[in-house]
Amino acid sequence: MLPALRFRSGQVQLQRWPVASETVIEPGDLVYFDGTSIKPASSFPWTTNLVTTQTNFAAAFVGVAHQASAAGQNAPVSIDISPLATYEYAVSSGNYTVGQTIAVHGAPSALSKQQLAPAVSTAAIARAAESVSSATTLRVNFASAYSVASSNVHAQLGPIPESEA
Repeated sequence: MLPALRFRSGQVQLQRWPVASETVIEPGDLVYFDGTSIKPASSFPWTTNLVTTQTNFAAAFVGVAHQASAAGQNAPVSIDISPLATYEYAVSSGNYTVGQTIAVHGAPSALSKQQLAPAVSTAAIARAAESVSSATTLRVNFASAYSVASSNVHAQLGPIPESEA
């Protein structure tokens, strides 16, 4: 697996997100929001099967951690939610093409916090930013569910409440 954060190019959009004191975050972790705080993908609850779990994760996917948070710390950390930044991540070995949909990698009962794999579009959190053969690393652009500029199928603001119309 690649070490830590592997930002390659593009525009980063950092937001500060809360972290629970018992949660450990490392730079480069793919993180989700559980309604209260962010957590690494490896903490995401497994449901039914891999595709269902990846799809549920995509709906809660925030982005790439740029700061660490050790156990016992609870200060907010910077997370990149930009769809314009390019990162390099470890991937399941294979052939990839530009634009291919990519999800967080999953083992039999857990998601990886820093590895990716090919995916169906509803489970995708990224798109390949290069075409490569026999790859074990891949450059990708992420699609946060919390970015209005994202192509994540779960990223939506919803209808305007009547009080704001």
